[in-house]
Amino acid sequence: MSDKKVISAWFHQYSDDIYHYLIYRIGYQEAEDLLQEVFIRAWNNLDSYQGDANPKTWLLSIARNIAIDQFRNRKRSFWKKMIPFEGKHEMSGKDTPESALQMNEEKREIYHALRNIKVNYREVLILKGIQELSVRETAEALNWSENKVRLTYFRAKDALKKELGGGMDREA
Repeated sequence: MSDKKVISAWFHQYSDDIYHYLIYRIGYQEAEDLLQEVFIRAWNNLDSYQGDANPKTWLLSIARNIAIDQFRNRKRSFWKKMIPFEGKHEMSGKDTPESALQMNEEKREIYHALRNIKVNYREVLILKGIQELSVRETAEALNWSENKVRLTYFRAKDALKKELGGGMDREA
């Protein structure tokens, strides 16, 4: 199968999962652009794909690296945006009123709680909890051991419960 057909098949099969990962990781504003970047990088680096890992976990690891790069770029440009009288006055990393209205109240609370916990916790919750990857697949995507995934996932669930004000405990 040609590279173009492989990437096209993967896009149709995995793009929704990658897009949702990026939304949880960096927010709605940039998720679509970064989704395209994931598949561009995958295409450019297809020869480095060994076939050992599931294509979805390989793509998620690319998405994770792109999200990390994006976060670093945001950090670098923070002070530039703070300079008064700039042409653009955008709220970086915050929801616009339109995107906030699109999410129901429960999803919005979870989204904001995820944004407030440690990055490692957020990543493992998104991949294992939301994307429903197995421990092995999550470990491959994050380049962690399976034990680290299990332990971090356990701690992440506790951190999320605390961030949500213990609301998940009341339902149990």
